[in-house]
Amino acid sequence: MVLYYSATGNTEYIAQEIAKRLDDECLNLLDRIKAKDNSLLRSKKPFVICAPIIVCEMPRFLSDYLENQSFLGSREVYFIFTSGGYCGIAGVLAKKLVEKKMMTYCGHAEFRMPRNYVASDAYSQHTQEEIEERILESHSKLDDVAELIKSGQELSARKVQLWETVVTVPFNPVWVKYKLTAKDFYSTDKCIGCGMCERRCPLNNIKLKDKRPVWGNSCTHCMACIGNCPVEAIEYGDITQKKEKYNFSKYRHLVKDLD
Repeated sequence: MVLYYSATGNTEYIAQEIAKRLDDECLNLLDRIKAKDNSLLRSKKPFVICAPIIVCEMPRFLSDYLENQSFLGSREVYFIFTSGGYCGIAGVLAKKLVEKKMMTYCGHAEFRMPRNYVASDAYSQHTQEEIEERILESHSKLDDVAELIKSGQELSARKVQLWETVVTVPFNPVWVKYKLTAKDFYSTDKCIGCGMCERRCPLNNIKLKDKRPVWGNSCTHCMACIGNCPVEAIEYGDITQKKEKYNFSKYRHLVKDLD
């Protein structure tokens, strides 16, 4: 069973394509996460968990959800991470999570996808050429990764250095608490009150009031609200006003006929 959370479509695409190649079920975890639904998940085939990377790790809400999730059937777990180029210590933490559940960690694969993070000027936006290159590069890896999983082999990725763990473990929670805040999100007059942002927020941090989104105090900066707004009515301060809001659906045509 392939399980995934995806904010703006990168991870969803990789998960669905892996599931297709494995002839396996593919489950979007968003609704379960929002509802805190940890009802039993059962699979005869290995579990393949696909996740984006936020601040060098899986999103905290996703790892917390998986820690409380019960799995029945196969005891083998693979992880697949999508990132803007650096997966940090995600594999180290995934292994620890799996072993704590008395399951077998079968390694992880990393897919370098277009960056969706537009709420900071510290990260340059990718050009159209870079976006297309990353999507096609990731597509070309799908067969090899799926074949390794299908044949029961372990996935291998870049070895994480000790200093990365030493730096990231204390740094991540501080950064998440003080930097990943929702206070600068707002909707412009283009907002049509469709509620997409509310439905796509994994933390239930957005509520519609008078048909306009209002953000609460929890945020993970996944960019789901910005990236999925059908009229691009959501901004983050003045940082995002002149930036393209990324969503994989804009580029799906690149890979539509490749399989």
